[in-house]
Amino acid sequence: MTSFVLGGGCFWCLDSTFMQFKGVSDVEVGYSGGALPNPSYEAVCNGNTGHAEVAKVIFDENEIPASVILDMFFTLHDPTQLNRQGADVGTQYRSCMFYTDEEQREQFEAARDRAMAIWGPGIVTEIAPLANYFVGEEYHQDFFAKNPGQGYCNAVVAPKMSKTRKAFTQYVR
Repeated sequence: MTSFVLGGGCFWCLDSTFMQFKGVSDVEVGYSGGALPNPSYEAVCNGNTGHAEVAKVIFDENEIPASVILDMFFTLHDPTQLNRQGADVGTQYRSCMFYTDEEQREQFEAARDRAMAIWGPGIVTEIAPLANYFVGEEYHQDFFAKNPGQGYCNAVVAPKMSKTRKAFTQYVR
């Protein structure tokens, strides 16, 4: 199994989007990239911890290639928005990819370069070593699955899920 730690706005969007695809065994939401040990959601939301909301996507490369996971990432969010995704504003919503080794760093850079063909040269996605990763609170795990009627889920999460599903139909469960 392979895992990537990715941030592209609200972690609920990444969690629910990736879980609809074959080969993805789990998505764990959490926080990374900041200095405060074991931050709470409230602390991260205040924008002062340096952490981003992230999703650890755990997948089987025999079922879905790593490059496809990364292309999905660049499909489901707008990597040209600095420190925001739509109405979600702050460094905690930044576009970021946290690598665990040089191979992942190279994969992330290659995916960013492929995404430039779609988004142009204005991609602001941070690519940095994984540091200070902390698992998010239980109530954030699988949030969309647990709360499909919630307003934010309907207005923001569901359209991102649909957009990515349409672009990668051959991998839908």
